[in-house]
Amino acid sequence: MKKTMPSPAIYPDIASFHEELGLPAPQHPLISYVSYDGIQFQRHAFSSRIMLNFYKLSFIHKTNGMVRYGQHYYDFKEGGLAFVAPGQLISGVSPEKSLSGVIIFFHPDLIRHHPLGKKIRQYGFFSYTVSEALHLTEKERDIILKLFEQIAMELDTPADRFSQDLLASGLELLLDYSNRFYHRQFATQREDDNGLLSRLDAVLLRYFDSDEPSRSGLPSVQYVSEQLHFSPDYLSDLLRANTGLNTQQHIHRKLLEIAKDLLGAGEWSVADIAYRLGFEQPQSFNRLFKSKTGLSPLAYRQSLKAGTSTL
Repeated sequence: MKKTMPSPAIYPDIASFHEELGLPAPQHPLISYVSYDGIQFQRHAFSSRIMLNFYKLSFIHKTNGMVRYGQHYYDFKEGGLAFVAPGQLISGVSPEKSLSGVIIFFHPDLIRHHPLGKKIRQYGFFSYTVSEALHLTEKERDIILKLFEQIAMELDTPADRFSQDLLASGLELLLDYSNRFYHRQFATQREDDNGLLSRLDAVLLRYFDSDEPSRSGLPSVQYVSEQLHFSPDYLSDLLRANTGLNTQQHIHRKLLEIAKDLLGAGEWSVADIAYRLGFEQPQSFNRLFKSKTGLSPLAYRQSLKAGTSTL
């Protein structure tokens, strides 16, 4: 009998992951700066598979540790930057207890009202197709570490009405420099686009970015399966084995992420967003959104304006 792979542990917010790593509560609910020196590695199960509902940027100095990311392993023998987007799988495969470096966790809600909220999809290094860490020259490393430190300093500053914009702007600058160095490193390399989760994500993004939802409704499991050249049952089994989620749940995950972006942008009414995503009735969209998030779409939009959302 084929051994069943355990479902990943899913962390909905930064505070819950801090607790798992034995860290104090984050200074801000939507972003935190962490030194590897402060993590209680003994508590963390490095062989476990985890899924974060927020972004993770890591700079790791030279180490013999290996980290599995999506369908690949990162090699940190020379140190480097690693990038993880919400909903992606990570697991450690080394009991390394002497990692050195820094991490920034940030939730998508932090940037939904900032230009970075729309721009972040453009950064190729968040893709599952990237199969190695971004290695930096000494000069590049100094730039990146200073940008990490600037964000840490802002988090240490008493919060005011400028704080969230400054934090988002600091992240944007950090990601823009990372993008420059990324293109320097990978300019001559061909990306491997065979990862199942990468291809699924591309199919769903292409569908929702087109006019197809307004004509044909929500993407079905049958449609997604055909696009990926699998039977519906086989695709769901593959996805469940890798992520613990079936095809329909992945469709809903992507739909909700896009819905949150549209709600945060504030350019569409809730009804228009529902039709734009393929719902025949806004009430159906409201029910699905509230069942998954605990808030109605309108309440979620209001929480973003108030700066209180952690969804």
